[in-house]
Amino acid sequence: MQRILPSLEQLPRPVYPREESLRDVTWTLFHSHAWSQLSYAVTGIVEVRTAVGSFVAPPQRALWIPAGLEHRVTTSARAELRTLYLDAPVSPWADARCRVLEISPLARELIRSVAALPPDFDENGPEGRLVTVLLDQLAGLPEVEFSLPMPLDPRLQGICAALQRRPDDKRHLAELSREAGASERTIARQFLRQTGLTFREWRMRSRLLLSLAALEAGSSVTAVALDCGYDSPSAFIAAFRRLFGKTPGEFFS
Repeated sequence: MQRILPSLEQLPRPVYPREESLRDVTWTLFHSHAWSQLSYAVTGIVEVRTAVGSFVAPPQRALWIPAGLEHRVTTSARAELRTLYLDAPVSPWADARCRVLEISPLARELIRSVAALPPDFDENGPEGRLVTVLLDQLAGLPEVEFSLPMPLDPRLQGICAALQRRPDDKRHLAELSREAGASERTIARQFLRQTGLTFREWRMRSRLLLSLAALEAGSSVTAVALDCGYDSPSAFIAAFRRLFGKTPGEFFS
């Protein structure tokens, strides 16, 4: 289902809060805006796609989208989304990169409280002071590597698209390279040069990021492991722990 974004010429306040309860999988068209955006899912998964890659935020993480960046947002089913639009003067610490941020318990509660405020909240009263505390907290949140860089070479893009459509595809790079019309050595070299990851690392990260929505929705580890091309749940859990630092059960507890 396409998500319709608010039509704003300018923000009514330097921080513009929004709450959304989304029952179905949603997506937006590619767009940009003159302000930065923080998107946080109380439940569900949020993904942002840009020209350079995709960025995935499960619960307890948030997406930072800088002003002027062309992007598309998708959410999993039954996502409870909290979004803040921020004018540049209130976030001087922000850089021009899309990032996934680790959300502390304090920042989480502040985001939920601020997102519930009316758009024309009193900047000089308790509501305005609450927003100021949140901005101070956002400035210090650490970045986490929940991103998947995308190559620019059309041959590599075709391989990546096929593997994201079918994460259980077990074809080796040699076969994929032949279908793309290049040698395995060329494709392997370009993967590393254009994404900073080897082909094996890229495919593993793609599979594990794709697994998050199914796990968060309650699918079993066994089913998700097989859908992502792993031969056993134990192999999937080991790879999950290497990338995310926790087992799937620990991650979503």
